[in-house]
Amino acid sequence: MSIARDRIIKVLRHRGQQVRADWVERELPERVDPARHVGLLATLRLDPADLADAPSP
Repeated sequence: MSIARDRIIKVLRHRGQQVRADWVERELPERVDPARHVGLLATLRLDPADLADAPSP
């Protein structure tokens, strides 16, 4: 399972957290591994299950 960085950025911008969104855009890869970045996602108060890509049919 991976998360598109753009989804994280979109959520942060929607919350008004522009600086954090800019940092995520610069520092994280295009596909974010929730297991590897679990601490960062928790700090940003993001639930990986809400951000994960839907499985292909």
